[in-house]
Amino acid sequence: MKIAQIAPLIERVPPRLYGGTERIVSYLTEELVKQGHDVTLFASGDSITSARLVPCCQQALRLDPSVRDHIPYFMVMLDKVRRLAAQFDVLHFHIDLFHFPLFSKSAARTVTTLHGRQDLSDLKPLYAAFPDMPLVSISGAQRLPISGANFLGTVLHGLPRDLLTPTLQARGGYFVFLGRISSEKLIMLPRRSHLSCCAPRSGFSSSFTGCATTSKNASECARLG
Repeated sequence: MKIAQIAPLIERVPPRLYGGTERIVSYLTEELVKQGHDVTLFASGDSITSARLVPCCQQALRLDPSVRDHIPYFMVMLDKVRRLAAQFDVLHFHIDLFHFPLFSKSAARTVTTLHGRQDLSDLKPLYAAFPDMPLVSISGAQRLPISGANFLGTVLHGLPRDLLTPTLQARGGYFVFLGRISSEKLIMLPRRSHLSCCAPRSGFSSSFTGCATTSKNASECARLG
């Protein structure tokens, strides 16, 4: 199949640092190429891929100090996708809902994976206006606020089988949280639970690794130690 993967432009694919969506797009794109599909990736120009790359900005927008507004770059990318759309069997979007107005008439050839939260009230009018756009959720809980939307299924985010080597014989002595640092994830709860339950009795050490996405979250992370 000829597949277009349309990635966010905030980070490159795969990201240099933080960039959960871009990392998943990279894993998916590389696996599709391995399976023999003809894949084209629309992403930032510094992206690294074995697929055909269509650069939609010079470099990842977050790392470009001259960028003040992301939206113009996404508009340029969507125009590139629109002009090349006839070449593809499937257009797979990973950019939230920017493309809905432009591709609603060809909805059957598109799929949109929703990588973020969907419980914001501002999103409901948009889903109501474009009820035919096919969607993929990344968890059952994610789709609850918009359960009436056109979901095709749920595909959990995964990792390549050979990315990490598991330690099958646990040695104990530590507690690790690995993930994005944000207020929605309530990182203070596992941290406080660990301090109150595990550390005083067992001498466990703890490590919390992630990315603080706002100054408020960064402050919370620093406060938690």
